[in-house]
Amino acid sequence: MTNTPASVDFHFDIMCPYAYQTSLWIREVRAQTGLTVNWRFFSLEEINRQEGKKHPWERDWSYGWSMMRIGALLRRHSMDDLDAWYGRAGKALHIDGHKPHEKTVAEHLLGELGFDPGLVDAAIADPTTHDEVLAEHRRVVDADGYGVPTMFFPDGQCLFGPVLIDPPTGQAAVRLWEAVLAWTEFPHLYELQRPKTRADEQLIAETFRPYLEARDWVSINRGEVVGFGRPQAPDQPAQTSST
Repeated sequence: MTNTPASVDFHFDIMCPYAYQTSLWIREVRAQTGLTVNWRFFSLEEINRQEGKKHPWERDWSYGWSMMRIGALLRRHSMDDLDAWYGRAGKALHIDGHKPHEKTVAEHLLGELGFDPGLVDAAIADPTTHDEVLAEHRRVVDADGYGVPTMFFPDGQCLFGPVLIDPPTGQAAVRLWEAVLAWTEFPHLYELQRPKTRADEQLIAETFRPYLEARDWVSINRGEVVGFGRPQAPDQPAQTSST
């Protein structure tokens, strides 16, 4: 395929179940093609913040924002370190149903990876980790983006998605990557969407069950509470992907 990029910037929030599924796919594309994946940040807490509520950086500890600040500190050593952190924290939340957004769990997961658990406190104490997360969040917002996964290509194009719950592997992963690249050939092709049936919604809820059990917040999609087939507590902090 012509004009195949050597790299892509992949914006994520660890808290987003859709972004995590897509991250599994882009990791498979990397394994199959040698693509360089540059992990970047985006805050669903901030984009879905309700008027009058605190910004995530105004809290001593904020779910996705704080975990991304840990990632920012790790990335200063290498992108591989951030890659490992996102992979492990994402698995803990979205597969294992644990709570990496709790400080003690984050410390434990860092230790599992061979990192100093003290990096949690170090990341939060360093104001420049906040600056990095905010700058990358604003990059998406400035492109009129609204959620994750969002990818930026070397030519400057920005795409939201692909949004999926069953990330393909092997050559199927490569075919989907080629389909995404084909989309970039048409700069005024804005949207192609498959409606979700009731069966789809049930499958999504079942796939996201570990996440649904572990989360401590309400999910918001562009201002609307997302139920995932179960009731929500309206007084919890807002957080999810915008799909």
